[in-house]
Amino acid sequence: MTTPPSSIVLVLVGAVIGSFGAIFLKWGAHALSRSWTSIVYNWKLAVGVVTYLLSSVLFVKGMSNGELSVLFPMVSVGYICTLLWSHLFFHERVTKAKLAGVGLILVGIVFLGLGNATH
Repeated sequence: MTTPPSSIVLVLVGAVIGSFGAIFLKWGAHALSRSWTSIVYNWKLAVGVVTYLLSSVLFVKGMSNGELSVLFPMVSVGYICTLLWSHLFFHERVTKAKLAGVGLILVGIVFLGLGNATH
């Protein structure tokens, strides 16, 4: 079985959308209190949940036509996006260790992609 480009695109788009979900969940978490209304009326929390749901739908659709061993590691692109968004929106530090982790993720994705091309 080979992995069609459309499956790769769906998984990568899902990963990016999921990374925005994490950002909205954090924004929503800042507004939480002990009251249930802080959850029910928290639009940022709702957007986070909806974006995670949407990313899950894209993952399922993308993975239905491709190799799991190639596609699932591409979900980690979301971690790279989350690092970028957390720096942009929350002013979190991007350290050398975090950049090294991003490099390792990218190297792993490339190796898995090459593994797909050799058979």
